Amino acid sequence: MKLPPLTIGPFVAPVPLIQGGMSIRVSTSDLAIPVAKCGGIGTIGGSAIPIDELQADIQKAKDATKGIIAVNIMFAMKNFYQLVKASIEAGVDMIITGAGFSRDVFKIGKETNTPIVSIVSSPAFARLAEKLGAAAIIVEAKEAGGHLGTDIALRDLFPKVRKVIKKVPLIAAGGITNGYEMAEMMDKYGADGIQIASRFVLTNECSVSDAFKQVYLNAKKEDVAIVHSPVGLPGRALRTPFVKKMEAGKEIKAKNCKYKCLKKCDHFYCISDRLRMARDGNVDEGLVFSGENVYKMKDILSVKEVFDMFTSQAESIYKEPAAS
Repeated sequence: MKLPPLTIGPFVAPVPLIQGGMSIRVSTSDLAIPVAKCGGIGTIGGSAIPIDELQADIQKAKDATKGIIAVNIMFAMKNFYQLVKASIEAGVDMIITGAGFSRDVFKIGKETNTPIVSIVSSPAFARLAEKLGAAAIIVEAKEAGGHLGTDIALRDLFPKVRKVIKKVPLIAAGGITNGYEMAEMMDKYGADGIQIASRFVLTNECSVSDAFKQVYLNAKKEDVAIVHSPVGLPGRALRTPFVKKMEAGKEIKAKNCKYKCLKKCDHFYCISDRLRMARDGNVDEGLVFSGENVYKMKDILSVKEVFDMFTSQAESIYKEPAAS
């Protein structure tokens, strides 16, 4: 059965799939454009990016496609509100935000008619986001990559949130690697769509270094680790030599703070530096965020091939959930 579209505010994505926004410069317009062209929601990672660069990337994406372009911005960023306003000024279709919770961002969304999509990891925050005006809610569970808000698995967490959210679309995120799991989340669990990120790193269009992609391709289950992030949240990353140093308790403290990018920072290493290193190919000293199930992915595809795989697999078993 054909998958239903995903409607968020005035925007309708023909394929109910959001590409997760990965920073720093992991998901840029180079990735978001083909995702949007395939009928999903393409997302630019907007955290820790200079405002002029972010605006230019948004404008590049909007000029290249009539599809839906979002920007993901962590609330933990010191210039969170400036990044949100600058993204809206540049013409982005919607803002996706997590790693903390903002009440005021919904006021900005209302004033500018910009849908705000909240990433949450609990029923309480999902309920609050809906009350404050979220246009959609993404439930991100422990299997996700990057910063985590819970240690609860997706199939345990999602039903709890589904019970309290009735008015806006609810999207499942964390560890989804194929279309069969997509159909499972939509059919069995009542998700209105899914968000995936790690699968899109292993695409031709993702502009990270080949060394970054090779770390993904070579990853085994035991290579996936939970690390302490200066953001103040645990993060899921691959066990690179840098992560092994952290686990061994070796000194990794940054000598100075070049970016001053976070509202609160533990300063025991510079996450901006480490993410940039990995993105550019220095995976030994860099931080490589990934989802829990990265070890299941063993090929580099085009974005179109990812969409074809997910939709064909999902539609081969999807049945529209019965009305409750």
